[in-house]
Amino acid sequence: MSEQECAYYRSLYEVAMCINSSLEPATVLHSIAEQATKSLAAKACSIRLLDRQGKTLLAGTSHGLSKGYLRKGTIEVAKSRIDQETLTGKVVQIKDAGSDPMFQYPDAAREEGIASVMALPLTVDGRHIGVMRLYCSNIREFSQSEINFATAIANLSAMAIENARLHQALRTDYELLTAYEYTMHE
Repeated sequence: MSEQECAYYRSLYEVAMCINSSLEPATVLHSIAEQATKSLAAKACSIRLLDRQGKTLLAGTSHGLSKGYLRKGTIEVAKSRIDQETLTGKVVQIKDAGSDPMFQYPDAAREEGIASVMALPLTVDGRHIGVMRLYCSNIREFSQSEINFATAIANLSAMAIENARLHQALRTDYELLTAYEYTMHE
């Protein structure tokens, strides 16, 4: 086993431990983004989730991006070809985000020092619920082993998000039920 493969296994272990240690989505997603960034020697990572209408990708978390870049504007699926393709279930790579028409905010990418981008779907039960992006400061093409590793991280992220949503729904149901019973006994 190569040194890189050992590093991938350690990172997957860290991500799995993080998912098992907290039901707080913000904590889990931030740890995942940080691990993905470090493991793949990237500049940054972001995780965005589709809104209820499926038209906009909402900020979930990020690691390594400036606040200015994160405030560049709304990610509208209709205007972002990289996200349109990713949300069909494909892994999409862009060599130069500053000049590629698939990228919605090329000027912001240049200002942030972003060159290459890899976008991966977050998929649960066959539904694409969001996108994980890895950003690089240099022109780069990810290898197949890097894509496989990033896909595993994206799938774990999607499971963590779904677990957090289910936990939140159960907690809300429980609180409504206990409030109703409390009202009935008064």
